[in-house]
Amino acid sequence: MGYKVVVAGATGNVGREMLNILAEREFPVDEIAVLASRKSLGTEVSFGDKTLKTKDLDTFDFTGWDIALFAIGSDATKIYAPKAAASGCVVIDNSSLYRYDPQVPLVVPEVNAAAVDNYKNKMIIANPNCSTAQMVVALKPLHDRAKIKRVVVATYQSVSGAGKEGMDELWNQTKSIYNPVDNVPAKKFSKQIAFNVIPHIDVFLDDGSTKEEWKMVAETKKILDPSIKVTATCVRVPVFVGHSEAINIEFEEPMDWQEAQDILREAPGVMLIDKREPGGYITPVECVGDYATFISRVRQDPTVDNGINLWCVSDNLRKGAALNAVQIAEVLGSRCLKKG
Repeated sequence: MGYKVVVAGATGNVGREMLNILAEREFPVDEIAVLASRKSLGTEVSFGDKTLKTKDLDTFDFTGWDIALFAIGSDATKIYAPKAAASGCVVIDNSSLYRYDPQVPLVVPEVNAAAVDNYKNKMIIANPNCSTAQMVVALKPLHDRAKIKRVVVATYQSVSGAGKEGMDELWNQTKSIYNPVDNVPAKKFSKQIAFNVIPHIDVFLDDGSTKEEWKMVAETKKILDPSIKVTATCVRVPVFVGHSEAINIEFEEPMDWQEAQDILREAPGVMLIDKREPGGYITPVECVGDYATFISRVRQDPTVDNGINLWCVSDNLRKGAALNAVQIAEVLGSRCLKKG
């Protein structure tokens, strides 16, 4: 006995990862439907040892389906999520559309699993921004111990966060560096991404921050604690998959780096790899395909009272998107839904 599951946006990077992770984690699926836009209709995708053909999202009837994992962007979600919800299907949405709606739970299962119980407000649960998801997994166990006052974070975000177009642009520009005849101008990004870093993700806001930076502030407050002060600088880097973050944390109470290590070593969803020697830390290349949020470089910050610095790395297509959505589905099933 299991659930009838829909994956919308099944041909994209995140949709394909959702299917991989549903199979890897042996999520109890009785029946599965894979949906895509009309232009991708009939495209084949893999689910475990099965090959599935996509159906038309526009004409699909969600009646009788239990859970829909959405990876179709905000514009399409605005149209199809209410249709699915009205049919009695719970939507787990990877877009930013519902994240800041007070009636919609924004969930990272290791941090605030109980928030899933509020899904009935709109029959929708929001998946957080990729950069926020891995950060709050690291912050939660430390916050429980010593209460966080302020977080300063600088992100190093891979191009897969911008979708297939971002990955293609990095690949093509990198090749063109070695073959100057092939000039590949910036299109997806505002400047050349190959062999460069770009301190600009999403649109600029009136205060000079970008929307990606604003998202990290707003989502951390909603998921973890509204009293935490957060400031972020979000940077796109020439890495295909895997987001990294340099995080500075200021606590209300004293905590030394050894205790922080001990807490993180036992924390759900965290893998502590922290040896004070060359190579004794995790980089994005090493985290690809893994479920964990990796923590390294834990050390005291001597410039503030009760300060800790750490390095946080995670596969953004997994924990930052697809994995978190599947984990939400698992929590929803165990807490709220009946199988079959």
